[in-house]
Amino acid sequence: MAADYRPRLITRRRAILAGLATVGGVFIARRPSELPPTYGNLLRMGDTFTYAAHRALLPGQSLVKEYTLADLSSFPATGTTNPGDQKDKARADAYRTLQAGGFADWHVAVEGRVRTPRSFSLRDLKQLPSRTQITRHTCEEGWTAIGQWTGTPLSAVLDAAGVLPTARFVVFESHDDWVDCIDMLDAFHPQTILAYGMNGRDLPLQHGAPVRLRVETQIGYKSMKYLKRIVVKDQFDDGGEKGNIRNGWAWYNGI
Repeated sequence: MAADYRPRLITRRRAILAGLATVGGVFIARRPSELPPTYGNLLRMGDTFTYAAHRALLPGQSLVKEYTLADLSSFPATGTTNPGDQKDKARADAYRTLQAGGFADWHVAVEGRVRTPRSFSLRDLKQLPSRTQITRHTCEEGWTAIGQWTGTPLSAVLDAAGVLPTARFVVFESHDDWVDCIDMLDAFHPQTILAYGMNGRDLPLQHGAPVRLRVETQIGYKSMKYLKRIVVKDQFDDGGEKGNIRNGWAWYNGI
Protein backbone atom coordinates (compact mmCIF):
# COMPACT_ATOMS: atom_id res chain seq x y z
CA MET A 1 0.00 0.00 0.00
CA ALA A 2 1.35 3.40 -0.97
CA ALA A 3 2.42 5.75 1.80
CA ASP A 4 -0.02 8.48 2.78
CA TYR A 5 1.65 11.84 2.13
CA ARG A 6 -1.33 13.98 3.11
CA PRO A 7 -0.25 16.77 5.47
CA ARG A 8 -1.27 16.19 9.08
CA LEU A 9 -3.28 18.89 10.77
CA ILE A 10 -1.24 20.25 13.70
CA THR A 11 -3.73 21.56 16.22
CA ARG A 12 -2.83 23.86 19.09
CA ARG A 13 -3.71 21.08 21.52
CA ARG A 14 -1.43 18.61 19.71
CA ALA A 15 1.43 21.15 19.64
CA ILE A 16 1.09 21.83 23.36
CA LEU A 17 1.02 18.12 24.19
CA ALA A 18 4.04 17.49 21.98
CA GLY A 19 5.90 20.33 23.64
CA LEU A 20 5.11 19.07 27.13
CA ALA A 21 6.20 15.59 26.16
CA THR A 22 9.47 16.93 24.84
CA VAL A 23 10.12 18.94 27.97
CA GLY A 24 9.19 15.97 30.10
CA GLY A 25 11.78 13.96 28.17
CA VAL A 26 14.37 16.57 29.00
CA PHE A 27 13.68 16.22 32.71
CA ILE A 28 13.82 12.45 32.50
CA ALA A 29 16.96 12.30 30.36
CA ARG A 30 19.00 14.84 32.28
CA ARG A 31 20.54 14.25 35.67
CA PRO A 32 19.44 16.76 38.35
CA SER A 33 22.98 18.14 38.46
CA GLU A 34 22.62 19.23 34.83
CA LEU A 35 19.76 21.62 35.57
CA PRO A 36 19.82 24.85 37.59
CA PRO A 37 18.95 24.20 41.27
CA THR A 38 15.38 24.87 42.40
CA TYR A 39 16.07 25.27 46.13
CA GLY A 40 12.88 23.33 46.81
CA ASN A 41 10.84 26.40 45.89
CA LEU A 42 7.90 26.32 43.48
CA LEU A 43 8.96 29.59 41.85
CA ARG A 44 12.45 28.22 41.25
CA MET A 45 10.92 25.04 39.80
CA GLY A 46 9.11 27.27 37.34
CA ASP A 47 12.40 28.87 36.36
CA THR A 48 13.91 25.45 35.76
CA PHE A 49 10.91 24.36 33.67
CA THR A 50 11.25 27.48 31.50
CA TYR A 51 14.96 26.83 31.06
CA ALA A 52 14.41 23.20 30.07
CA ALA A 53 11.55 24.09 27.72
CA HIS A 54 13.62 26.71 25.88
CA ARG A 55 16.60 24.39 25.59
CA ALA A 56 14.43 21.54 24.32
CA LEU A 57 12.11 23.38 21.94
CA LEU A 58 14.10 26.33 20.58
CA PRO A 59 17.16 26.28 18.29
CA GLY A 60 20.14 26.90 20.56
CA GLN A 61 21.89 29.62 18.57
CA SER A 62 19.00 31.20 16.69
CA LEU A 63 19.24 34.99 16.53
CA VAL A 64 16.75 37.38 18.09
CA LYS A 65 15.17 39.91 15.75
CA GLU A 66 17.36 42.85 14.78
CA TYR A 67 16.02 46.25 13.74
CA THR A 68 17.12 49.29 11.73
CA LEU A 69 18.35 52.73 12.78
CA ALA A 70 14.88 54.05 12.00
CA ASP A 71 13.51 51.86 14.77
CA LEU A 72 15.67 53.31 17.58
CA SER A 73 13.59 54.53 20.51
CA SER A 74 14.03 56.42 23.76
CA PHE A 75 15.80 54.17 26.23
CA PRO A 76 15.31 54.78 29.98
CA ALA A 77 17.87 53.61 32.51
CA THR A 78 15.53 52.69 35.34
CA GLY A 79 16.95 51.42 38.60
CA THR A 80 20.49 52.48 37.76
CA THR A 81 22.75 53.64 40.59
CA ASN A 82 26.10 55.25 39.79
CA PRO A 83 28.72 52.88 41.27
CA GLY A 84 30.65 55.99 42.33
CA ASP A 85 27.80 56.82 44.72
CA GLN A 86 27.49 53.44 46.44
CA LYS A 87 27.80 53.13 50.22
CA ASP A 88 31.00 51.08 50.15
CA LYS A 89 33.63 53.85 50.04
CA ALA A 90 36.44 51.69 48.64
CA ARG A 91 34.33 50.47 45.70
CA ALA A 92 32.89 53.93 45.10
CA ASP A 93 36.34 55.54 45.10
CA ALA A 94 37.72 52.87 42.76
CA TYR A 95 34.97 53.47 40.21
CA ARG A 96 35.21 57.27 40.45
CA THR A 97 38.96 57.01 39.81
CA LEU A 98 38.34 54.94 36.68
CA GLN A 99 35.68 57.37 35.51
CA ALA A 100 37.90 60.39 36.09
CA GLY A 101 40.56 58.81 33.87
CA GLY A 102 38.12 58.16 31.05
CA PHE A 103 38.25 54.45 31.91
CA ALA A 104 41.73 54.19 30.40
CA ASP A 105 42.77 52.06 33.40
CA TRP A 106 39.63 49.90 33.41
CA HIS A 107 40.18 46.16 32.99
CA VAL A 108 37.95 43.11 33.12
CA ALA A 109 39.60 39.98 34.49
CA VAL A 110 38.75 36.59 32.96
CA GLU A 111 39.52 33.81 35.43
CA GLY A 112 38.47 30.37 36.62
CA ARG A 113 38.25 27.36 34.34
CA VAL A 114 40.35 28.80 31.52
CA ARG A 115 43.78 27.84 30.21
CA THR A 116 45.13 31.38 30.29
CA PRO A 117 43.61 33.72 32.88
CA ARG A 118 44.03 37.24 31.64
CA SER A 119 42.80 40.81 31.86
CA PHE A 120 41.31 42.90 29.06
CA SER A 121 41.42 46.69 28.92
CA LEU A 122 38.87 48.69 26.96
CA ARG A 123 41.48 49.08 24.24
CA ASP A 124 42.07 45.30 24.21
CA LEU A 125 38.36 44.65 23.70
CA LYS A 126 38.20 47.10 20.83
CA GLN A 127 41.06 45.29 19.08
CA LEU A 128 39.08 42.02 19.09
CA PRO A 129 36.35 41.30 16.52
CA SER A 130 33.35 43.59 17.02
CA ARG A 131 29.65 43.30 16.43
CA THR A 132 26.95 45.98 16.12
CA GLN A 133 23.33 44.98 16.63
CA ILE A 134 20.02 46.82 17.02
CA THR A 135 17.80 44.84 19.35
CA ARG A 136 14.78 45.13 21.59
CA HIS A 137 15.41 45.38 25.32
CA THR A 138 12.53 43.87 27.31
CA CYS A 139 12.45 45.07 30.91
CA GLU A 140 11.00 42.98 33.75
CA GLU A 141 8.93 46.06 34.64
CA GLY A 142 6.95 45.68 31.41
CA TRP A 143 8.45 48.31 29.10
CA THR A 144 10.55 47.77 25.98
CA ALA A 145 13.04 49.88 24.05
CA ILE A 146 15.16 49.46 20.95
CA GLY A 147 18.82 50.39 21.02
CA GLN A 148 21.99 49.89 19.01
CA TRP A 149 24.85 48.12 20.77
CA THR A 150 28.47 47.76 19.67
CA GLY A 151 30.93 45.50 21.41
CA THR A 152 33.04 42.38 21.46
CA PRO A 153 31.33 38.99 21.28
CA LEU A 154 31.76 37.30 24.65
CA SER A 155 32.78 34.19 22.74
CA ALA A 156 35.87 36.02 21.40
CA VAL A 157 36.97 36.90 24.94
CA LEU A 158 36.36 33.37 26.22
CA ASP A 159 38.19 31.88 23.24
CA ALA A 160 41.17 34.16 23.92
CA ALA A 161 41.31 32.87 27.50
CA GLY A 162 40.77 29.25 26.46
CA VAL A 163 37.68 27.82 28.19
CA LEU A 164 38.30 24.33 29.58
CA PRO A 165 36.05 21.46 28.38
CA THR A 166 34.41 20.95 31.78
CA ALA A 167 33.21 24.56 32.07
CA ARG A 168 29.42 25.03 32.14
CA PHE A 169 28.72 28.52 33.47
CA VAL A 170 30.12 32.05 33.14
CA VAL A 171 29.81 34.27 36.22
CA PHE A 172 29.88 38.07 36.04
CA GLU A 173 30.68 40.58 38.78
CA SER A 174 29.97 44.30 38.54
CA HIS A 175 31.34 47.51 40.01
CA ASP A 176 28.00 48.08 41.76
CA ASP A 177 28.43 44.74 43.57
CA TRP A 178 26.08 42.38 41.73
CA VAL A 179 26.80 38.80 40.69
CA ASP A 180 25.04 36.85 37.94
CA CYS A 181 25.75 34.00 35.56
CA ILE A 182 24.66 32.40 32.31
CA ASP A 183 25.24 28.99 30.80
CA MET A 184 27.64 28.22 27.96
CA LEU A 185 24.91 28.18 25.31
CA ASP A 186 24.04 31.81 26.04
CA ALA A 187 27.69 32.74 26.62
CA PHE A 188 28.64 31.63 23.10
CA HIS A 189 25.49 32.97 21.45
CA PRO A 190 26.51 35.27 18.55
CA GLN A 191 24.51 38.18 19.97
CA THR A 192 25.90 37.95 23.51
CA ILE A 193 28.42 40.78 23.59
CA LEU A 194 30.46 42.95 25.92
CA ALA A 195 29.08 46.29 24.78
CA TYR A 196 31.19 49.44 24.93
CA GLY A 197 29.07 51.49 22.54
CA MET A 198 25.41 52.52 22.36
CA ASN A 199 23.64 54.28 19.49
CA GLY A 200 26.94 55.09 17.77
CA ARG A 201 28.63 56.62 20.84
CA ASP A 202 30.60 55.42 23.85
CA LEU A 203 28.41 53.59 26.34
CA PRO A 204 26.96 56.25 28.70
CA LEU A 205 27.27 56.04 32.46
CA GLN A 206 23.59 55.36 33.08
CA HIS A 207 23.70 52.36 30.76
CA GLY A 208 26.72 50.70 32.36
CA ALA A 209 29.94 52.44 31.28
CA PRO A 210 32.50 51.54 30.31
CA VAL A 211 31.33 48.00 29.42
CA ARG A 212 28.15 46.08 30.01
CA LEU A 213 26.99 42.61 29.12
CA ARG A 214 24.25 42.19 26.52
CA VAL A 215 22.36 38.88 26.66
CA GLU A 216 19.77 39.42 23.95
CA THR A 217 18.03 36.08 24.51
CA GLN A 218 16.95 36.97 28.05
CA ILE A 219 15.04 39.66 29.97
CA GLY A 220 16.86 42.98 30.42
CA TYR A 221 18.26 42.58 33.92
CA LYS A 222 20.47 39.71 32.73
CA SER A 223 22.47 42.27 30.72
CA MET A 224 24.67 43.32 33.63
CA LYS A 225 26.03 46.88 33.73
CA TYR A 226 29.42 48.14 34.99
CA LEU A 227 31.27 44.91 34.25
CA LYS A 228 34.26 44.18 36.49
CA ARG A 229 35.16 40.47 36.50
CA ILE A 230 34.33 37.27 34.60
CA VAL A 231 34.80 33.84 36.18
CA VAL A 232 34.28 30.61 34.23
CA LYS A 233 33.04 27.74 36.42
CA ASP A 234 32.21 24.05 36.24
CA GLN A 235 29.36 24.36 38.74
CA PHE A 236 26.29 26.59 38.96
CA ASP A 237 26.80 29.69 41.11
CA ASP A 238 23.72 31.55 42.38
CA GLY A 239 25.77 34.59 43.41
CA GLY A 240 24.83 34.26 47.06
CA GLU A 241 23.48 37.42 48.68
CA LYS A 242 24.60 39.45 45.66
CA GLY A 243 22.82 37.24 43.12
CA ASN A 244 19.38 37.33 41.55
CA ILE A 245 17.84 34.24 43.15
CA ARG A 246 18.28 35.34 46.76
CA ASN A 247 16.97 38.78 45.85
CA GLY A 248 13.71 37.44 44.44
CA TRP A 249 14.60 37.29 40.74
CA ALA A 250 14.75 34.33 38.40
CA TRP A 251 18.13 32.98 37.31
CA TYR A 252 16.91 32.17 33.77
CA ASN A 253 14.50 34.50 31.99
CA GLY A 254 14.56 33.51 28.35
CA ILE A 255 12.44 35.41 25.81
